[in-house]
Order: sequence, then structure tokens, then C-alpha cells
Amino acid sequence: MSVETFDPDSAKPTMTEEILARLLGAAGNRGAERFGLTPEEADRMAPLVRQDAVDWQAAAGNLSDEDVVSLIRLFTLGESVFPSWESGAKSPVIPLVAELKRRGAFPPELTRWIKANTGNRFLPYGSLMDRL
Repeated sequence: MSVETFDPDSAKPTMTEEILARLLGAAGNRGAERFGLTPEEADRMAPLVRQDAVDWQAAAGNLSDEDVVSLIRLFTLGESVFPSWESGAKSPVIPLVAELKRRGAFPPELTRWIKANTGNRFLPYGSLMDRL
């Protein structure tokens, strides 16, 4: 009998331009049922919702401020639409907000919108322990 090893990094999804484009498309369809995503697409994208903050910061680096805001809104609402997108303190909203703040492009009213549209207590700034 052999014992196999599990490498958690091998199961980690890869952020691709195609996936990012599909997420931006879904962000543009926030008024549509399930943002225009099929249940299968939403489930396939679920691991990306808990992707490391550095991955989201890198992805956001190539996006316009408006696209970053669109993704923030998508992921904020997405947790209530797709149970598999619940991410707590690992939410991509947190590094995306940090990216906008770094750019000096964070709209002040966005904080109120996020808090009004989420049950995730970590949004928009993350865990206090992570910020210490």
C-alpha cells in the first residue's frame, strides 16, 4: 500500500486573464440573476474568492479603478448569492480595497455601500489581527 502526499499549492487555482475577464463580465451583470454566471461557473470560481491577498493585489495592479470597484461590488454581493463564495477574512474585497486606497482612489461612499450589502464582519478592512 502506498501513501500519497497532498500539496495544498497544487490545488490552488490560478488567476488567469480569462477568469479575470469573466469575473469582470459578471461584475457588469450585477443586476442579472447570479450575475449571469452558471452554478457550475460560480462553483469553479469559488476557490479564487479565498485566493491569497497578494494574488488579488497583483491582479488588481493591471485593472482600472472602475474595474477594481466593480470587483469589490461583485464579491461583496457574491457572498450572499453563492454560499461557496463565503470567505470571511480571506475575501478579495479586502486586498482590492487596499489597492484602491494605495492608489488614492477609494471612494468614501464605497465603505457605506459595502457595509450595507454584506453580512461579512471583516469587510471592507479585514481582520484586526491581520492589520497589527
